[in-house]
This record gives sequence, structure tokens and C-alpha cells, in this order.
Amino acid sequence: MDSVALFLPQLFNGLSVASLYLLAAVGLALSFGLMRVINMAHGEMLMLGGYLAWLTLMVVPGAFGILLALPVAFLGTAAIGALVHMGLIRRLADRPLDTLLATWGLSLILQQAARDLFGAIGVEVRAPDWLAGSISLGDVVIPSARLMIIVMTLLVLGGIALMLNRSRIGLDIRAVNQDRMMASATGINVRKVELTVFCAGAGVAGLAGVLLALLGPVTPNAGQVYIVPAFLVVVMGGLGSLTGTSMAALILGLFSALAQIFFDVSIAQMLMLVLVILFLQIRPQGVVAVRSRALDV
Repeated sequence: MDSVALFLPQLFNGLSVASLYLLAAVGLALSFGLMRVINMAHGEMLMLGGYLAWLTLMVVPGAFGILLALPVAFLGTAAIGALVHMGLIRRLADRPLDTLLATWGLSLILQQAARDLFGAIGVEVRAPDWLAGSISLGDVVIPSARLMIIVMTLLVLGGIALMLNRSRIGLDIRAVNQDRMMASATGINVRKVELTVFCAGAGVAGLAGVLLALLGPVTPNAGQVYIVPAFLVVVMGGLGSLTGTSMAALILGLFSALAQIFFDVSIAQMLMLVLVILFLQIRPQGVVAVRSRALDV
């Protein structure tokens, strides 16, 4: 009974960690599938989302301040994503190595800016009372904040699925993802599609920052903690595949949480990297193989 009481809460924690991995990785998966761009500053969108949540709660304190922080963080980081795309990504889109170096430099600039504005120690987002408690299911205690993370992730995935499958912009995204040149020839504004995807990915990372802020303080390095697992999720899932990214996030989130029952956090992270390497040796195309001319070399 003691082992079950230990295993089940850790399993639930794994689901919440997988949810954060997924929200952090969605933008990377979609943008790489369309543009073959590796955005090293994507983790800072997560960090900025946490700070926007803190600023929102400073202006609108109370039980529902965190609900207002969600759209504020989404729109704020999406707007910053638009600036990054138009000012940097679009100009360097044909030079992947330059894009990687430029976005890495941007991530360092954003981290230093956060230190100057908010301090190096970080800020704490106090969860409202309705999220500070927990739900008891027999001997298993489930924190309400982690339950909200899972629910929000399911809602975001549902929204993305509806956008991709039930909207005109979703049709355009799928067309560009399958064949960029043919999509452009049929009159689709490829640049508009790329901008939309990049902004949406940055906005979802901002949402992840709000949810992450419920679990601990927001620091200038908060995004760096999750950006490496997010890259592993994208690579393991299959570059450009939303379904594969979701499955890989679930696998790695559960593996990381369960590994921490027996090992410390550092060893668990190392084992997660080993798992990805071994998986790619067996299935190099990832969990879901994506066939797209956007990914042709």
C-alpha cells in the first residue's frame, strides 16, 4: 500500500510535467516543421509568460487574477514572438546556423533584461486559494495547481486541433507544411502562415510560463530549465508532428517523474537523455514519421 501511495502521486506529477513539456514544445515543433528554424530563445517566451502573470496579479489581485493572466501572457508573448519573427527569424530564415546563433544571443539578452527589471532572485506568483489546495482520492492527494496544468494543456491541444482541422488558416498551415512551393503557387501567403504559427507557438509557451509560475518562483533562467526537455520532446516525437510531440511529451514526462522515485533530479535528466538517444537509434524518424517537403534537405 505504501508503494502505491508513492507511485500514484508521482505518476500524476509526471502527467503535469509532461503537460509543461508539451506546451513548451508545441511552438518548436510547428515552427520547425514549417520553417526548419531552431529557436533558442523559445524558452524565454515561457519565462516572459511567468513575469506577465506576476505583473497581472500585481494589477488585478484576487481569486480570478490568474485567469486573467492566461490571456495576458498568451497575447503578450505572441506579440513578442511577432517582433522576433519579423525582426530576426524572417531575415535569417535561409541561414539556419545564423538563426540558431542569433536566437541564442537573443535568449541571453532577454535573460539579462529580466535580471535588470525583476532581479536575479525571481518573483513569486501566489496561487489563489482555489488552486492552493488539493483533492484527495483515497490515499492519493492531488494538488489543484497540477490538475489545472493538465486541464489547460488538454484545452490548448483541443484548440490547436480545431485550428488545424476546422479553420482556413489551419488548412493553409497544413498545405505549407506539406509543400511550401506548391502552397505559394496556389496563392497562400506563406509568410503570413509562418508568422501565425510562430506567434501561436510563442503564445502557448507564455501560457506554460503562467502554469509553471504556480509551481515555483519565476526566475530569469526559468525557461532554460524546460527548453532542453522541449527540444528532446520535439526530436523524439518526429520533427513537425503535433501528435508525435504529444506522445513524446507524455513518455518523457512520465519517465522523468518515475525515475525521480529512485534517483535524484540530475540523474533522472541524464537517464531521460539516454532514453531519447536509444529510442532514436531504433526509430530515427521519431514516434510519428512526418512526410513533408518542408523538411527535405
